[in-house]
Amino acid sequence: MKIIEKYQEEIQDLAIKSAHYIGDFAIRISFSDGAEKLVDFKPFLNANNHPEIKKYEKEENFKQFKIMNGNLDWNDFELCFPFEDLYHNTILHEESSAIS
Repeated sequence: MKIIEKYQEEIQDLAIKSAHYIGDFAIRISFSDGAEKLVDFKPFLNANNHPEIKKYEKEENFKQFKIMNGNLDWNDFELCFPFEDLYHNTILHEESSAIS
């Protein structure tokens, strides 16, 4: 039980500190604990058919992200990825998209 409590406590203090667009729908993300992840969003975008998300397949739209409340956000939460999902590579159900 203590391991779970410690994990939850660590996650509460975790946030995205910076994010830089690398190219080809990949973003290098730095977290408050010092970890860095290079996340490839292309598989997520290609697999999603929702019209509000499809518009982010255009690179000029995708590059317009911001960090809001410690999360990656596009257009006032139209598209948003919580830091936990990015940190633990869970933006796709079964396919890996982050490179540590």
